[in-house]
Amino acid sequence: MYYQIIVYHLKDVAQIQSTEQYLKNAYLPFLHKAGVEKIGVFKPITNDTSSDKRIYVLIPLKTIDQIDKLDEAIWKDAEHEKNGSVYLNTAYNQPAFIRKENMLVKAFEGMPGYSVPNLTGLVTEKIYEFRSYEGPTEKMYRSKVDMFNVGQEIQLFERLQFNALFYGSVLVGDKMPNLVYMTSFNNMAERDAKWKDFSADPVWKDISTRPKYLNTVSHADIILTHATEYSDF
Repeated sequence: MYYQIIVYHLKDVAQIQSTEQYLKNAYLPFLHKAGVEKIGVFKPITNDTSSDKRIYVLIPLKTIDQIDKLDEAIWKDAEHEKNGSVYLNTAYNQPAFIRKENMLVKAFEGMPGYSVPNLTGLVTEKIYEFRSYEGPTEKMYRSKVDMFNVGQEIQLFERLQFNALFYGSVLVGDKMPNLVYMTSFNNMAERDAKWKDFSADPVWKDISTRPKYLNTVSHADIILTHATEYSDF
């Protein structure tokens, strides 16, 4: 599968509310109607205190050309235009967001499709962890991807029940070369405990010290989020 990941950058509560109303009432309904079964919408837990407030939208796609088809169809959809009119018709000096990022991601061979986690915790406590790993060179980046697919890192995550939503290589984005993935937990305490188990696991100690996997990540971003109440994940 492929994934389109949209990141909205916002400055205040008004922009968050405007964008969320659009996503909930217009954008997600359009995508569902167009055949996209599950869409994830997540907000970083630091949004209240951060100057760069964000909303992450995860859109699983069966084929790469769906992006183009959806972009053509959405501007011809009357319901989308009606339900999203406030957001779509904002004035140039009162935009609904500061800027948008778009990433096109190809699923890893080790997990070719997405998974909806079966979490049992309270909605307000569930943690969805988005990670981005940049590589210092294209070749070393490919070694890190190999570490997930061949080196058993995905299997380790599965055994320790990290409840991954997806893993993938970024084909188009502003940080390259780059891979991204998302795991999920019932609460922060469980998240911290599982990462502690991960670090101590013999499999991780083995693969993380293999020469071909050393120094394959030059920069990592770790974003802890909550799913919105209208998210499908």
